[in-house]
Amino acid sequence: MAHAFNRTITGKIIGRLDPVEQALLRSLLIQLASLLHKTDESENADPIAQLVGIQELAERPEDPALLRLFPDAYRDDESAANDFRRYTESGLRSQKTNRVDSAIAILDRADNKIELTYEEAQLMLGAMNDTRLVLASRLGLTNELNLDGLLAKESESGGPAHMYEWLTWLQETLVRAIADEKN
Repeated sequence: MAHAFNRTITGKIIGRLDPVEQALLRSLLIQLASLLHKTDESENADPIAQLVGIQELAERPEDPALLRLFPDAYRDDESAANDFRRYTESGLRSQKTNRVDSAIAILDRADNKIELTYEEAQLMLGAMNDTRLVLASRLGLTNELNLDGLLAKESESGGPAHMYEWLTWLQETLVRAIADEKN
């Protein structure tokens, strides 16, 4: 059973997950990584634009989960939103991808005890948050009442809403451990 993340007197942040929970968290992070990794790299892309992270064309994602991760900067102006996306999405996607890849590597080196430096905890926190955003999108969660209804439907079987609630709890304990000033 998962134990909350806590900060030790040495400043390390430690959480404990049983093997099933660790495999579940790793699986969720891997799914996020596969969603984030680009698969449509263009061979004809301008190398200078690639170097500075500008996309030739950038359009609003059709996938609601990706839209949750990369929201429109201008809700009332599609052209301005797509133009803004041209200049920012590549860099933001790269940051999110590197963060989730780092979080997976952290879990790969851990046993049931996950030890994190402050910087690793920040990486893990960001990856968990992005995972929660994707799960919320997939579940259609817009508020706490929706979550309560989904949890009630899954009360006997467990399911994605319970994963979302567990991940929320785990993330909350990590936030508290990061904020703890025991250093």
